[in-house]
Amino acid sequence: MVTSRIWFTAQQKAELWERWRNGQSAAAISRALERRSKTGVDRIVVLHGGIAPAPRRRAVTALRVEEREEISRGLATGQSMRGIARGLRRSPSTISRELRRNGGRQGYRANRATGAPLSGRCVPSLVAWRCMGSYDGAWRGSSRCNGRRSRSPAG
Repeated sequence: MVTSRIWFTAQQKAELWERWRNGQSAAAISRALERRSKTGVDRIVVLHGGIAPAPRRRAVTALRVEEREEISRGLATGQSMRGIARGLRRSPSTISRELRRNGGRQGYRANRATGAPLSGRCVPSLVAWRCMGSYDGAWRGSSRCNGRRSRSPAG
């Protein structure tokens, strides 16, 4: 028989930790939370070593909702990433990272000077790759190549 795990809500966890601090047993806490067994309570208590975890807080450097809204408005009006960053007093790389993480904008590639793909990977270089470890300097595509590559002119 497969049983699914019923997760604790944030309110239930707060009550669990309050009761644990007051010295109640896991069985008493699970009965108060209307659970069938004490294993869920035990799992949470053991996971944190019997000490209630600190409340979660966003990092100071993380973008706030208002800043994300401002980025969205800036993109809608056609502002550049640097212009948006200046308005928010943030680094342009922060704005770039946020766009990359959340899908960016549709015309982003057209506005880039390099025309690099949106995937974040480099454009394939025009420099030919030679295989390392092959004495005759075989090219990467040949059957004699062992897969290791070098850009050295010597091969």
